[in-house]
Amino acid sequence: MSELPKQPVDPNLIVGFDTADDAGVYRLRDDLALVQTLDFFTPIVDDPYDYGRISALNSINDVWAMAGTPITAMAITCFPKTGVDPAILSGIMRGGLETLNRYGVTLIGGHSVDNAQIMFGYSVTGVIDPNKIATNSGARPGDVLILTKPIGTGVISTGIKKAQVDDAVVAASVETMLTPGKYAAEAMREFEVKGATDVTGFALLGHAWEVACASKVTIEIDSRAVPLLDGALELAHAGMLTSGDKTNRQYVGNDAELLPSVDVDLAKLLFDPQTAGGMLIAVTEDKAEALLRTLRNNYPHAQIIGRVFPRRSHSIIVS
Repeated sequence: MSELPKQPVDPNLIVGFDTADDAGVYRLRDDLALVQTLDFFTPIVDDPYDYGRISALNSINDVWAMAGTPITAMAITCFPKTGVDPAILSGIMRGGLETLNRYGVTLIGGHSVDNAQIMFGYSVTGVIDPNKIATNSGARPGDVLILTKPIGTGVISTGIKKAQVDDAVVAASVETMLTPGKYAAEAMREFEVKGATDVTGFALLGHAWEVACASKVTIEIDSRAVPLLDGALELAHAGMLTSGDKTNRQYVGNDAELLPSVDVDLAKLLFDPQTAGGMLIAVTEDKAEALLRTLRNNYPHAQIIGRVFPRRSHSIIVS
């Protein structure tokens, strides 16, 4: 990617890819901008309908993570022409479309490819006030960090593939993935949040690291305060890790310091890739408790998990 030609400077591009934000933002006028994102992935649950619903929410969440309002979507589908029951694709598409409809997002088209590996997701467009965007670069020293949803969907998905997870654990994981970021976006606008991201493929530490780098700060996380999905710690201990555990550690590299007191299995979950994960929100300390109370109306497991400090030797410090 470093060898690609640089694109011309566009004064209307408010948020591009240089800060690893969840979506791009392009100004149309002083009080209106477009929010654009794209995400798709392989199946992480057995049920096609749930897979479609989760894929839709995972894509829409990127707009909500910027405190935007999603309005339209286009589907991206990879599915084999032969060898797999077409009813599976129907179930996937039905779950996705019902989810789009539920949250007021209009499907306007899409594209499909004959492919042996099933993949599904959406390109989503939203709108936002250019003066009310929450970005990776918006965290400031003194801010408090709130995580809206528990982590652990990655190890649970691996456990599903290996038939090592009971139905209750699966149901709780699906429920948290299907909890939309819509209410977090509304709360971020209400409390004038400037720093936020959603926790997805790069895991809690990977996305926190992106925020720390873009904001030029150090983020301290209390590992014991991080909410976990039931069964996730046991699955991490049993080695039900995705390939993302290794790549996310490489992504953050030596810029994250995990103190010796951090439980080794809990550390695995901090690097566990998430799907349709929670919002990581940086808010001023005087607003933190009120925001947390508001968030808990829809995210009962929301917790304060850390704080933002002036830049130190590491971008991330985990205790």
